[in-house]
Amino acid sequence: MWTTSAGAPARVVLLHAHPDDESLSTGALIAGLVADGHEVSVVTATRGERGEAMGELAALTGEAFVAQREYELRQALAALGVAEHAWLGSPPARADGRPPRRYADSGMRWVTPEVAGPCEDAGEDALSRAATAEAAADLAAFLVAAAADVLISYDDAGGYGHPDHVACHHIAAAAAAQVDGVAVFEIASQPRPGSAELVVDRAEFRPRLLSALACYPSQFRVDGDLIVHVGGQHQPITTACRLRRLDPPTGRS
Repeated sequence: MWTTSAGAPARVVLLHAHPDDESLSTGALIAGLVADGHEVSVVTATRGERGEAMGELAALTGEAFVAQREYELRQALAALGVAEHAWLGSPPARADGRPPRRYADSGMRWVTPEVAGPCEDAGEDALSRAATAEAAADLAAFLVAAAADVLISYDDAGGYGHPDHVACHHIAAAAAAQVDGVAVFEIASQPRPGSAELVVDRAEFRPRLLSALACYPSQFRVDGDLIVHVGGQHQPITTACRLRRLDPPTGRS
């Protein structure tokens, strides 16, 4: 899909906010990139600590819940063929000279049945309250370590408005501005008239996508062509992803 100046498959990094976002938003895209020979890495910003569990796992809380979400992420990445993963704030996704830190889930509230907004009780360690410059430096360190050519994250709407998704948009743009040669693409929430957009549909990788989605029993279940979330929201399963090229701010370091 993307190539380097030498004609080799580009090295692609995706920044996602929580475990399961990589599969829900870009699962078929990831599987397709891996199959096409790209080196694909996923950086996850938080462990999704503020989420809820459903079904037989509904009683999980605290570190047991976090451990479950970490386990589910590992299983999903394996299903998609991703070998390289990092947590934002932990090496190699941590700026040199800084002790590791853990960016926490900011939580959210539903503003409308389909649009989320920030919680009023996000903790001091929440991703949405972190300095963009610090988090961007952490991501930039990973981009350098991975010799990344392409970075993919959310647009400024964050998909459905989750504050951690919005934060990832700003972190990705700022990080790419620090590293030469990285093309940034955002996952477009809605078409934007006049902008160059690329719709990638890797329908042939639907089985791998379904395998990855099945790795998240604490968060949702698959019902036919729909994903039923822990809060009861229904989301169509899609193998398509709308990408928009983002020009990062100037001023590289």
